[in-house]
Amino acid sequence: MAHILTCAYIPVHGFNPKQLKFLSPARKPRRTTVALAVSAPEKRGRRRKQPKKEAELAGAAAEEEKALRFVFMEELMQRARNRDAEGVSDVIYDMVAAGLRPGPRSYHGLVVANVLSEDEEGAMQALRRELSAGLRPLHETFMGLIRLFGSRGRATRGLQILAAMEKLNYDIRQAWLVLVEELVRSNHLEDANKVFLKGSEAGLTATDQLYDTLIVEDCKVGDHSNALTIAYEMEAAGRMATTFHFNCLLSVQATCGIPQIALETFENMEYAGEDYMKPDTETYNWVIQAYTRAESYDWLLEVREFVGMMMESRKRVQPNVRTYALLVECFTKYGDLKEAIRHFRALKNIEGGTRILHNNAQFGDPLSLYLRALCREGRIVELLEALESMAKDNQPIPSRAMILTKKYRTLVSSWIEPLQEEAELGYEIDYIARYVAEGGLTGERKRWVRRRGKTPLDPDAEGFIYSNPVETSFKQRCLEEWRRHHRKLWEHLRNEGPSALGDVSEADYKRVVERLQKLMTGPEALKPKAASKMVVSELREELEAQGLPTDGVRNVLYQRVQKARRINLSRGRPLWIPPVEDEEEEEELRELISRIKLHEGNTEFWKSRFLGEEYKPIALGQTELDEGMNDVDAAEDVSEDSDDSDDIDEVDEEKEVEQTESQEDDALDRVRDKEVEAKKPRPMIGVQLLKDADLVSQRSRKSRRKYLYDPAEDADGDWFPEDLYGAFKELRERRLFDVDDMYTIADAWGWTWETELRNRTPQSWSQEWEVDLAIKVMLKVIELGGMPTIGDCAMILGAAMRAPVPSALLTILQTTHKLGYRFGSPLYDEVITLCLNLGELDAATAVVADLETIGITVPNETLDKVISASLDA
Repeated sequence: MAHILTCAYIPVHGFNPKQLKFLSPARKPRRTTVALAVSAPEKRGRRRKQPKKEAELAGAAAEEEKALRFVFMEELMQRARNRDAEGVSDVIYDMVAAGLRPGPRSYHGLVVANVLSEDEEGAMQALRRELSAGLRPLHETFMGLIRLFGSRGRATRGLQILAAMEKLNYDIRQAWLVLVEELVRSNHLEDANKVFLKGSEAGLTATDQLYDTLIVEDCKVGDHSNALTIAYEMEAAGRMATTFHFNCLLSVQATCGIPQIALETFENMEYAGEDYMKPDTETYNWVIQAYTRAESYDWLLEVREFVGMMMESRKRVQPNVRTYALLVECFTKYGDLKEAIRHFRALKNIEGGTRILHNNAQFGDPLSLYLRALCREGRIVELLEALESMAKDNQPIPSRAMILTKKYRTLVSSWIEPLQEEAELGYEIDYIARYVAEGGLTGERKRWVRRRGKTPLDPDAEGFIYSNPVETSFKQRCLEEWRRHHRKLWEHLRNEGPSALGDVSEADYKRVVERLQKLMTGPEALKPKAASKMVVSELREELEAQGLPTDGVRNVLYQRVQKARRINLSRGRPLWIPPVEDEEEEEELRELISRIKLHEGNTEFWKSRFLGEEYKPIALGQTELDEGMNDVDAAEDVSEDSDDSDDIDEVDEEKEVEQTESQEDDALDRVRDKEVEAKKPRPMIGVQLLKDADLVSQRSRKSRRKYLYDPAEDADGDWFPEDLYGAFKELRERRLFDVDDMYTIADAWGWTWETELRNRTPQSWSQEWEVDLAIKVMLKVIELGGMPTIGDCAMILGAAMRAPVPSALLTILQTTHKLGYRFGSPLYDEVITLCLNLGELDAATAVVADLETIGITVPNETLDKVISASLDA
């Protein structure tokens, strides 16, 4: 069919059928009786020798008939290409009228015309007409019918055509392949599988492309059974399944909710031993997806272990953007935000990473969950990095990320203290009108209080697998990170001893330890002084700070302080602590602390340490530091019932002084002893572990027995030289262990930024830094299409006034007015007054000018203050 429809025309110049002399009027054709579908060849007798003139006349007549037939066929095929079935039938009648017998190609044209016009019945009538004429249809004719029935999803008729072809001794393999391909292309996958399996049972072999197409399409619709059956048929035909086919099966197994099935397939690929079926990056992605989106169990530990397996195959497999997106989604949903941040830093370096993470808000909208988790845990620096990455990828902020909290605040300001209070807007709020507007009368209003037997109503709980992150302010997060960092420094100093500080004296070492312990404790670990020990001035100071009356004798003041503390504890408020003036840290002490290097993630450093190269002196004993550590832990676990336990807090001061002096003397003696031992070369880590094991065994009762050497123990040849360097060399030669096996995820996946971030000193919290971050987050959210609330703007304005940051007040007000919000007049007066009190006349004038520009009337008293301040200036 194809070569006839696409063949080039043979030009016939100057030929006119009407000029033919032998062309007579149409005559009635002879009637013949057809007994079989294919006529038998006629028997020919011996040809008589014709004269030369008659032979020439016969040859000329044959040439003229051939030319005439070509003209008819050219017209017939032209009409067949134009899908004109009636025109083709007319041409066939004209051929008969001209004395020409239509052949198989003529009827092939009639079938083609019906096939191109998608007329199933017309095509079958043309085939029956050809068979009734006693002709044998061409192979191309059957192929055209196969394509028609396959594209129309008529699998049964297609099988009937294949049976007819088989009866006519045609090779049906190509037709079978075409039928299956057309059924797949027309989205009749179930019929395609049936036709394919019937052909396979009959011994037909498909092409590699057809095997791949069927497996891919079956896996797309989730038909794992047929895909696996076709894979078995492919292997039976001699073609083994590769990584591509296993990945197709994994794509179905990853969505069934049972990750053990995907893991079993992965293990078959990993441990099969054949290179053509080893797992690739896509394989790991499917297994991680199976763990991430299976909500039947806590699979976090399994995901961590699986990521470790992927790291072991780092020379063959490297993660891609989908790997990082799935890991961020997994760790976010399971509440491991630290790991989610680490993998998001790798994701943001890939173009379009945030769009892939968003995934059109499917599967719980992982991008929104990540942003909300960062906001709730107070990780605003990482939140700003994520928003900047979204701006780079042109990813708008999702509506799920801009969800409102209970206090009508979004991620722009819900991390600014106080967390559980609404912002001051400068005017009275009509709570009844707001209640009605939120659907309180119709029952559509959101309920935040959990009802018995009902699921939590907090909208932030949606999407997280077990529980949403605990709400933490930015200030609390900074203090926690600050304490955690100095705890690491303290532990490193405990392990390394004075050598970590370089050449320092005992006094300097002691000062550094005390300073680190103080930084680890933090201001929040302080507890109020017992009321029974407070003098009258201290009692009055605490009462005055809380706005309570300060008149009366000591007993009256004592009772007021105790009652105020009990009320604060019952209402969940922090107890009042007298302000402590932070001592300015000496430059020398700061320089000593900066000498402590953690070397976290520095693989080369720890390789050299393990091999015993460039060892530092032996570490100090841990007795005095362990005592300090216990003090720090005790300070962190402050009891909230300090008011009711005044007697427990009273300790004999003389005993404390004596105990402290004795501990200091013992600590100094131990420092001197360790500094003498520090001059000795330090053994390797392996030797230290052996020494620790010996110490433990010596303390046990069983180890007191005398050990008798048995030479039979070394009969197996598993021995190592006594020289430690020789022992490590023996380990490398036997391939039992090598330093090349020491690596981190940063080394395996090329995270060049990881070491610097892990060893960076966290920035201490300040109100100015918080205001700066809040303004940046608000502007970035507006750029990404988000809409902060008036409460967000008011909270940022309040934080800027508490700092105070006069330069930021105008920016916040202008942004608020651009959003269409207006504060109350008292709040504007407070802003202007604050600027005047701070001596920022330009800022006050700019605020007044902005208010006048947008049509807000400034009270005359406020204008008089500004004018008088400008005149004084």
